[in-house]
Amino acid sequence: MPVLDLERKDETTTRETLFPIIVASTLGSAIEWSDFFYYSFLAVTVFPVVFFPRLDPSTGIVASFTANFVGFVARPLGGALFGRFGDRVGRKSTLVATLLLIGITTMLMGVLPGYASLGIVAPLLLALLRFLQGVGVGGEWGGSVLLTMEFSEQRHRGFWTSWPQTGVPIGLALSSASILLFENLYPGEAFQSVGWRMPFLLSSMLVVVGLYIRLRIPETPAFLRLKSRLQTTPIFWDAWRLHWQEILLSALVRCGEQAPFYIFTTFALSYGVQVLHLDAPLLYTGLIVAAGVSFFTMPAFAALSDRIGRRSTTICGALAMMLFAFPYFLLLNTRIPGLVVLSLALALGCAHACLYGPQSSFIAERFPTRLRYTGTSLGYQLASIIAGGPAPIVATYLLAPSSSQSLVTPAWGLIALYIVATALVSFFAALSLKDFAGQAPAEEA
Repeated sequence: MPVLDLERKDETTTRETLFPIIVASTLGSAIEWSDFFYYSFLAVTVFPVVFFPRLDPSTGIVASFTANFVGFVARPLGGALFGRFGDRVGRKSTLVATLLLIGITTMLMGVLPGYASLGIVAPLLLALLRFLQGVGVGGEWGGSVLLTMEFSEQRHRGFWTSWPQTGVPIGLALSSASILLFENLYPGEAFQSVGWRMPFLLSSMLVVVGLYIRLRIPETPAFLRLKSRLQTTPIFWDAWRLHWQEILLSALVRCGEQAPFYIFTTFALSYGVQVLHLDAPLLYTGLIVAAGVSFFTMPAFAALSDRIGRRSTTICGALAMMLFAFPYFLLLNTRIPGLVVLSLALALGCAHACLYGPQSSFIAERFPTRLRYTGTSLGYQLASIIAGGPAPIVATYLLAPSSSQSLVTPAWGLIALYIVATALVSFFAALSLKDFAGQAPAEEA
């Protein structure tokens, strides 16, 4: 009887503390992704002019995307660095450090002079700040997910762990809305000189709120149980030596959502404005609508994964991504505003959300508590190098030879095939991963 009472007490405590945990995880994730996406959008619209003015427009965008890629390269490094601290010191303390790093680098981006003032030093400093921001992002995601996962009950772990994932659509909506707002407040040349800096500076206020909330939450029960038994062996090498297959398969299973996501967002702005000659506000509006749809569909697909399994849900998402790759461009190419918005809403709110919603639990469940922060972060962030970061560059390269021709050209079709190929990678990787839905997460013997 005492044992039963203790179990009920633990379950009640978990439910009572879960809401502030979800708020803390989701808010920090939203701040992180808002800053990360805002930079990516400016890499299309502003940075080629401000930091690469001596290059022609197409080359300037490629150079800007390349500087943007530096942030993706840094993410696995941040995952390894902060993963070690997260597994050694704790999830809570590490999340405070990552949020501070992201906040400071974002604020410095807002005051960084352009090429006209500093010359070649300006884009180099921009790349350095993007690198440091990427390091912070690399450590942030894993902690946000584990903070929720290690408080969640087993039956609904996929659903609860998906809420930090909604930081992506929230951040996407915030960054898109910021551009629309400040382009209206600072029209024309004023936006390229001053207006684009304002969201970077204002984000520091959100960081303060995020820090206040995170400092008030407790450490996860799983880590506290382990803390007294922590060993002194290097966690990074242990994670790689013992779980290298899970890390690599986790990275591969993300390819089908990571690469298409940046084609649907960052590259879509370049393609829509330069090739289709659409108004940028229409595309930003479409992204906001798509983010709103994703906010609800991501937890819904994650809840579905609690019933039918993470692997089955991921396979369905990969198939949906393959099937929608060509219709996405067909809808976008119509230039009809309603269909343009629909293409983005379906791409992000359905195909991408089905892959991304259950992804946090699908990856995190396969690593033991002692190595979970490191293993989860590495598996998630390695995809930024092999899929997310290169995607806009690859798409721009595939489009460049025929960007001045009619839409009958196969250029957009090659990009659609690229999306299909990445989804196939996710499909086969998911088949190779064990499903822990409804079971206890992997633990060391």
